[in-house]
Amino acid sequence: MMNRRMFASSIAAVAAAVMLTGTASAQPPTVAKNVVLVHGLFADGSSWAKVIPILQRAGLKVTAVQNPLTSFQDDVDATRRALALQDGPTVLVAHSYGGMVVTEAGVDPKVSALVYVAARAPDAGEDYGALARKFPVPAASAGITWAADGFGQLTEQAFVRDFAGDLDPAEARGYYAVQGRVAKATPAAMTTVAAWRMKPSWYAVSTQDRTIDPDLQRFMAKRMQATTIELPASHASLLSRPDEVARLILDAAGASAP
Repeated sequence: MMNRRMFASSIAAVAAAVMLTGTASAQPPTVAKNVVLVHGLFADGSSWAKVIPILQRAGLKVTAVQNPLTSFQDDVDATRRALALQDGPTVLVAHSYGGMVVTEAGVDPKVSALVYVAARAPDAGEDYGALARKFPVPAASAGITWAADGFGQLTEQAFVRDFAGDLDPAEARGYYAVQGRVAKATPAAMTTVAAWRMKPSWYAVSTQDRTIDPDLQRFMAKRMQATTIELPASHASLLSRPDEVARLILDAAGASAP
């Protein structure tokens, strides 16, 4: 029979396990049949190309937003238009800067859950740049170049080495070729709300990230009490680890893997 000490130890172990998985897993997620994917800076919707087929095989309707990157508001509006086309509960997913977009747009009543993939997750009115400066400066930052028209992009060397470092170089260069050019003010904007304070959230930390510091990712995931996984991946985990990323999205949708 179990004595008091053994019983107390068992209770403590269960409590610790719950804390590790995050409060969002405390109750089953709302079943969602729709997923909206939001890409980040230096990318376009094709960055989800390996994740989309997995979600579709699981029976989910998938929409990838094409952010114009001309302003934060333009990107939020593009995501809201995509959400307006959904026919029920929807998981809203973001990579990188796209986390700012879903943090703002995710208050939409159709959004049942949020998934952040190596993504920004600012609080309402928070200066993300100031938050990021509390952590080591990631290597990719030095590779951003700005043209006279006010739009910027990553150099090929920084992209292949620091943004998508765990992809085959030939694949990384193909990814580099489709990167979106971003208006300088876009990533410096501030959100007015924090949807993660209202919606259950999931987070995939990239432990080898050279674009957003992994400890910053851990801080944001912990702050939002997200169900969190860690992937030994670069910033481009959605391309280098699509199976794990897709499983996290399926978990948020209350769906089974195909």
